Amino acid sequence: MTFDRKTLSNEALLAIYQALITPRIIEEKMLILLRQNKISKWFSGIGQEAIAVGSTLALNKNDFIFPLHRNLGVFTARKVDLKRLFCQWQGKEYGFSKGRERSFHFGIPEYRIIGMISHLAAMLSVADGVALGSILEGDKNIALAYCGDGGASEGDFHEAVNLAAVWDLPVIFLIENNGYALSTPTYEQYRCKSFVDKAPGYGIEGVKIDGNNVLEVYHTIKSLVDSMRSNPRPILVEAITFRMRGHEEASGTKYVPQHLFEEWKLKDPIANYEKYLFDEGILTEELKNQYYDEVKKEMEEALHFMFNEPDITPNLEKELNEVYLHDESRVKGFYTFDPTPTHKKRMIDAISEGLYQMMEYNPKLILMGQDIAEYGGVFKITQGFVERFGKQRVRNTPIIESGAIGAALGLTLKGYDVMVEMQFADFVSCGFNQIVNNLAKNYYRWGHSPNVTVRMPTGAGVGAGPFHSQSNEAWFTHVPGLKVVYPSNAYDAKGLLIASLLDPSPVMYFEHKALYRSIEDEIPQVMYAIPIGKAKIVQEGSDLTVVTYGAGVHWALEACKKHFDANSIEIIDLRSLAPIDYATIESSVKKTNRLLILHEDTHTGGIGGEIAATMAERAFTYLDAPIMRVTSLDTPVPFNIQLEQQFLAKSRLVEGMRKILLY
Repeated sequence: MTFDRKTLSNEALLAIYQALITPRIIEEKMLILLRQNKISKWFSGIGQEAIAVGSTLALNKNDFIFPLHRNLGVFTARKVDLKRLFCQWQGKEYGFSKGRERSFHFGIPEYRIIGMISHLAAMLSVADGVALGSILEGDKNIALAYCGDGGASEGDFHEAVNLAAVWDLPVIFLIENNGYALSTPTYEQYRCKSFVDKAPGYGIEGVKIDGNNVLEVYHTIKSLVDSMRSNPRPILVEAITFRMRGHEEASGTKYVPQHLFEEWKLKDPIANYEKYLFDEGILTEELKNQYYDEVKKEMEEALHFMFNEPDITPNLEKELNEVYLHDESRVKGFYTFDPTPTHKKRMIDAISEGLYQMMEYNPKLILMGQDIAEYGGVFKITQGFVERFGKQRVRNTPIIESGAIGAALGLTLKGYDVMVEMQFADFVSCGFNQIVNNLAKNYYRWGHSPNVTVRMPTGAGVGAGPFHSQSNEAWFTHVPGLKVVYPSNAYDAKGLLIASLLDPSPVMYFEHKALYRSIEDEIPQVMYAIPIGKAKIVQEGSDLTVVTYGAGVHWALEACKKHFDANSIEIIDLRSLAPIDYATIESSVKKTNRLLILHEDTHTGGIGGEIAATMAERAFTYLDAPIMRVTSLDTPVPFNIQLEQQFLAKSRLVEGMRKILLY
């Protein structure tokens, strides 16, 4: 192994040596503790330290890094407090995520380190968002995201690299090619000769380096980032290395041919660099021992501190209260407003107006989506926005969902708020992981609340078939950390959208396509907000409570007008599905003694089942009839209009209302 110091001083070379041995010393100790059953699990990076250490030292302190399981060297090279780091690994309160996350699955924004989630390659698009934030801020910082050779098979890898290429984002995608994805060798992962062969297909540069040569890693990354600061662009770097232990200790290494261990032992990054320093007369045995003693002393002190930290005492109230960031400081001023002057707006125009006004109000609000710029979106809600706010803030994405949502999360790490438009709510399935495992869990895990609003054109009734008509709101009401709103009219649509865009939590904002141009209201011309989680009684009655939302509100009003005494039916528009205003429902049920839940979503697993169960628990003694659900059929949404009408809950509403009233 040949080392080229270039212009590095002896002091700099020794500092690199100190940084290189630190993760090795800590890891060797952790493996002892693992065998002693004093820690629960360990993902070893022994033999790969040069990549994490060399690349981290090549960056500025304000550059963001997105490490993986085996990148302990990132944390130690950034001088992360070992006491807190060890407490993190043991699930102690003094860790970075209050015992809620393990290993390296956490973020430390003050160190510009954002850890992984277990879904490989998911953080690459988050790095895109951070890099985009640097472009918008003009701060010349870059993002570096690690990816394993196995993780690069994920669709998230493609979406992230392609998005970075299209937007010229300053991201280094550093692939640690250690030959195996758990037990699957690289020849079963891809057919190209090496990963750098993929780079030209994305229109970007590809660089291959010896991942065990710390100086080669350092100089290569340093040269690239210096260039990227003046010429922002993504670069794919493949670092060739080898994993000397199992994927994690329990998995072992029996699937790896023994001769590979013998070959790569000779390429050990620490042993080779140490020999170079000795040969050059830079390192002495005395100095080496001094460095080892210093690291071991700091490590033992941190371990002593960690083992003496008390175990967490569960606090139910604290756990429940820290799923969301409870901060209404930005939105509460919009709850009170002058309701005049007003103008008549269709629901689609109310949404557009609220979004436009928020763009004027908040210069750090960024819009992303497919065809939302010059084309104005498939429903024309953002028509004219790009002319007013420019392409930096109104951004067409490639046809991606996961990559766009991940990038939105990354932007929030740079202090931006983001709206992501799904062309149709159906397509969100392609971005599901980023929403339910990244956006939703961030605040609970390590305290970052990403202000991302995902707009979801939803619903049937327009003959659009099974892939453009689904009501999938219940997918997200099950996920702690997400808020879900679903307006039924123009007035609420604007107010709830503004509230969503100002709320610090991620919000899924559903808007029914069939209502876009079919209803209109007098709405205030000024900005205003409607509290998320507060239902509205749209019609008072004495004999039956109908709880619904979206198009269901209009179905219920129509049924009452045609078939029932309006004074007998109380209709509640939920407006928010997470959180749900159970207090308003309970109060109404205590008055009417009957409850019917109406929703367009299919029957099984719909939000109606949850409301029914909750009301059975809270208001059972007030009920004079069984709780009834009127829902759409448990089938995909059919294309044929007659079949679609049969599918929809509306076709069974009057019958259901009569049945419960006559019980």
